[in-house]
Amino acid sequence: MGLAAKGLTAILSVITVGAALSLPASFAFAGEQSNSKNVTEDEIVRALAPPAKKPLTRGLSIAPPADPAPNAAETKLIQSVRGRSTRSLSSTEREEIASAAKDKPNIDLEITFDYNSANISAKSMPSVQALGRALTSPDLKGSTFVVAGHTDAAGGEAYNQDLSERRADSIKRYLVDKYSISATDLVTVGYGKSKLKDPNQPMAEVNRRVQVVNMENKTTASK
Repeated sequence: MGLAAKGLTAILSVITVGAALSLPASFAFAGEQSNSKNVTEDEIVRALAPPAKKPLTRGLSIAPPADPAPNAAETKLIQSVRGRSTRSLSSTEREEIASAAKDKPNIDLEITFDYNSANISAKSMPSVQALGRALTSPDLKGSTFVVAGHTDAAGGEAYNQDLSERRADSIKRYLVDKYSISATDLVTVGYGKSKLKDPNQPMAEVNRRVQVVNMENKTTASK
C-alpha cells in the first residue's frame, strides 16, 4: 500500500542521535536508494564529542557560572527514562526529551531499512557498524545517547508512531547485541510524523529519519 511504501526509507542523529523542536541529531531514514553515503567512525566521534572547554585566562574578569539548574533538570529527566521501553514514554516525556536535546552534539547518518520494515538494510550496515565503534571509543564511551525515530507526514499517526519506534529500537538492539553497549545508555524515543525536519515538504525523505544525540558525557565529567 502507498502508506507502507512511503514509510519505508530513512535518513538518521543519538541519536541522534535535524533541529526544529525535534532532536538535533538525526539518523535519517533514507529510502531504498543506491546513493547512500556511509560515514566513518571518526566523523561520528567528531560530531558527537562534547565541545572542548575554553581555558580560563588570568587577569580577566570571569562571568559567574550559568545556573546549573537546567542541567540538573536534564540529568534528572534522562535518568528517569534510562532503561525504559520506547513505548512506555508518555507524550510529555517525549517533548521534554526533545527540548533537552536540541542543543546537544549530534550527527545525521543515512540508514536504509528493508521494505515496510525495521530491518536495517545490508548496504547501510557499514554506517551502523561505524556508529557502534564510535560509541565505544574512549571519547564517547560512557555517554548517554538518545536514539529518536521520525517519519514523514504520509499515513496515520498511529502507524507512523509505531514505525518510528520500531526503527529506533532496531538501531538500539543492534548496538547492544553487537557492540555490548549498555541498553541503559541508549534512550529510544519515537516521534512519528509530529516533528518534521522540513515542514514545507512533509513527504520529503529528510523527514524520515532517526536522530542520535549525545545527552551526557559521564566519562569526561568524571575526569
